[in-house]
Amino acid sequence: MTQPRPLGPDSLTWKYFGDWRGLLIALWAGSMQNMHPELGAGVEEHSRFFEERWQRLFRSLYPIGGVIYDGPRARQTALEVRGYHDRIKGVDKHGRRYHALNPDTFYWAHSTFFVSAILIADNFCGGIGEAEKRKLFEEHVQWYEMYGMSMRPVPESWEDFQLYWKRMCEDVLEDNKATRDVLEIQDIAKPHFLPWLPDFAWNLVRGQVARNFVWLTIGLYDPPIRERLGYTWTERDERRHRRVGKLINAAFRLVPRDRRYHPRARAGWRRERGELAPDAPLVETPARNLPPLSERGKPEHYSPNV
Repeated sequence: MTQPRPLGPDSLTWKYFGDWRGLLIALWAGSMQNMHPELGAGVEEHSRFFEERWQRLFRSLYPIGGVIYDGPRARQTALEVRGYHDRIKGVDKHGRRYHALNPDTFYWAHSTFFVSAILIADNFCGGIGEAEKRKLFEEHVQWYEMYGMSMRPVPESWEDFQLYWKRMCEDVLEDNKATRDVLEIQDIAKPHFLPWLPDFAWNLVRGQVARNFVWLTIGLYDPPIRERLGYTWTERDERRHRRVGKLINAAFRLVPRDRRYHPRARAGWRRERGELAPDAPLVETPARNLPPLSERGKPEHYSPNV
């Protein structure tokens, strides 16, 4: 059996997925994933995400990004990520059985990462055309092969994927507690990357930050999702959203290229340029992002076993 081939630096996925602008769609990705009935149930019953939002978000970026940027070691990273989901199973409050490794459920999560790359490029990196979206689709198939999961749920073409996405948004995804919990960020803790900001100052701006972040997310939703979640969106919102995206893209042009990327992605680029040895240790999440001592070693927390 042929081993899956990892994506390389010539791919559009390398260009877009590990960009820090991806954080701007974190609420979109989390809410869209949780709207899947099985995935939402798994988060509700197994995840500590809502107790440690920032830490969970930032530590998960390392292995998820590693499936793209780890080169010859990406396959092992992918199997580790798949293993994080082994124990996430049960029966939800509606009596429906779920398992995170159900191929349809696992692929849905992956499909949101693929669409994330399109949204990052389209909204915050100047925009892309249909040919590039088609290329990203082909790359997402290659990327998904790394997990060793059944390929049955994967659409055969970009056109088929668009039909799949439409069906999911219109007929499958649901408004549930896990989704609403993702979007309820009015009381979110101060990000650890702002240690210089006094707590009282964060408390003053937190509400406005939360409202703007949710607004930015609403602009990324497909219309059926907005309708299901009860959000409105006007032409004025759309124009303002486009302006904000252009400003973000302009601001990032001032950031040195390497600094635009997450550390795991940055390390991948550096290995490709020969600035790091091919077998240099993979970059892992810093200690500040690890779960509490009592939870370490539990794979569902996306944490290295330390």
